[in-house]
Amino acid sequence: MAWGELRHDPARAALLGVRLLPGAPDGLRRRLAARARTAGPAAVPDRGPVPAPLPRVVARPVPGRVLHLVTNALPVRHAGYTVRTQKIAEAQRAAGLDPHVVTRLGFPVAQGAPDTRPVVTVGGVPQHRLLPWWLPYGQRALLARNAELAGRLVERLRPAVLHPATDHGNGRVALALRAAYGLPVVYEVRGFLEDTWLTQAPGRTPDDPSYRARRELESYCMREADLVLTLGAAMRAEIVGRGVDPERVLLVPNAVDEAFLAPPPDGGPVRAGLGIGPEEFVVGTVGSLAPHEGIGTLLHAGAELRRRGVPVRLLVVGDGPQRAALEKLAGELGLGDGTALFTGRVPHAQVRSYYAALDVFAVPRTDARVTRLVTPLKPVEAMACGLPVAASDLPALRELVEPGRTGLLIPPDSAPSWAAALENMHYGRNRLKWGASARELVARDRTWTRVAETTRTAYRALGGL
Repeated sequence: MAWGELRHDPARAALLGVRLLPGAPDGLRRRLAARARTAGPAAVPDRGPVPAPLPRVVARPVPGRVLHLVTNALPVRHAGYTVRTQKIAEAQRAAGLDPHVVTRLGFPVAQGAPDTRPVVTVGGVPQHRLLPWWLPYGQRALLARNAELAGRLVERLRPAVLHPATDHGNGRVALALRAAYGLPVVYEVRGFLEDTWLTQAPGRTPDDPSYRARRELESYCMREADLVLTLGAAMRAEIVGRGVDPERVLLVPNAVDEAFLAPPPDGGPVRAGLGIGPEEFVVGTVGSLAPHEGIGTLLHAGAELRRRGVPVRLLVVGDGPQRAALEKLAGELGLGDGTALFTGRVPHAQVRSYYAALDVFAVPRTDARVTRLVTPLKPVEAMACGLPVAASDLPALRELVEPGRTGLLIPPDSAPSWAAALENMHYGRNRLKWGASARELVARDRTWTRVAETTRTAYRALGGL
């Protein structure tokens, strides 16, 4: 039956599970694109408009079906962001929900991966790609096209909830879809990318117009979403400070699955492959080598420990924009003899073996606004593997590390303080006890199963179940 016939026969429409909204669907995608262009503070500098529903015939949503709108995803892009997306979706699936993932317009082809499949299944979770023949120029045009194609996907999948994750591009597209289809939006704030932007080049300040625009776009999405999810207490306080009702902000911390809570593998083969002796003291980190991670502080601390005669080895697992500079610094500090080892990125399936090769996991983040607010994923994984954590004394990391119980907190950007703390952990007798306590804390409070249950509660509150 054609739409024109259904609109004049509400009873028949009800039998077919179709909800009729006033008006006709002609030009829906054009208007949806316009919503994406104007869905932000550039249109209304205050709180932004509450978008009126666009005329549409909407099929009844499938209870429990959720559409995650994300920037990128596994297996093409491997990072804390993509691991979190995958693990949340897998845990939701195990909990009886029906999660689907849709990536940003053009991914992964625009990132250089020649995979044009419109749908792939990763860990049992369908992952949809939006791959037009061409990409428009400019962010607003890209978001408009993103919203148009995502709208077609919504019509096919009939999700009950839209769950965009950082950044505001995903949030603005989801809000445009809400205007069209009347679906609730749960915005997941995984970081404050405007603050990350500040750390990526010298001379950037909060007065920069680009910073202010990014911040306001993020704040707009937080305020307009039906619910906001975020990683930790410091982040929640920041979001509430931007004008979001505290009752609409729920915590969904970084977590681990059962694989990380299983007994760790033998780290001996990794050590042997890297030329590290079984009795050597190994301090290391896993993750992106970005400026705010503070790996330079760890290298300076390692050089100081070497001068003191402490037989430390530093293991840096991962890649990123600072890798070449850090390797050069290691050489200048006299650590190029194998004291500091850079492995580059390793396959996710092997990450636990590298954790197992460590004695202490280091999080030497610099003191910056983004590091004070955002709690990273990798130390949670390390704690699940039974490792004590040495971390910079920053609010977000205080939520993870309890000094004298699961590790130590150390003044950030202070190589002498880091050297003293690591020497204490090397010669002290509490290292294994702290690692066991760290694992217990994660097993109790930070599993993806618990995160999935929190999201389920959020969806239920919005009528999505």
